[in-house]
Amino acid sequence: MIKRLMRILAACIGLAGPATLAYAGLFSATGQVIAILAGDLFVGEAEGHLSGAGTLAISSQRDPALTCIGQFTSSAELGGSGQMQCSDGASAAFHFQRLSIYRGYGAGVFSRGSMSFAYGLTAEEAGAYRTLSKGKKLTLDGTVLTLVDL
Repeated sequence: MIKRLMRILAACIGLAGPATLAYAGLFSATGQVIAILAGDLFVGEAEGHLSGAGTLAISSQRDPALTCIGQFTSSAELGGSGQMQCSDGASAAFHFQRLSIYRGYGAGVFSRGSMSFAYGLTAEEAGAYRTLSKGKKLTLDGTVLTLVDL
């Protein structure tokens, strides 16, 4: 009897393992990031998890080979903070406020200048939350967001 219970328990554990991995994506969300780093437009995605931890990956629209990746933590009460490293050695520390669980905005200290960003918002919605250099504006050319002179 005990051997039979042990086999059933082992079978249940074996079945539960793969199921847990299959459903891991249910507890995360991915959204668009629009960032201005030292006057350069970066776009990409952030993925946040139910725990409040997450990752981001953005790239320069001017030089797509220039990429930045980072991590963050957040909570509804305190907002969030994170750090980021870029492929050219630049780095940033940032903080943000959540507008909802999927949307928000923030700013930070970038090693080459200022940083502002919005996530989960369209380019138009993000306008109120990011800082552009004087004489610049964002335009949507088809599906490509670009930073252009006024």
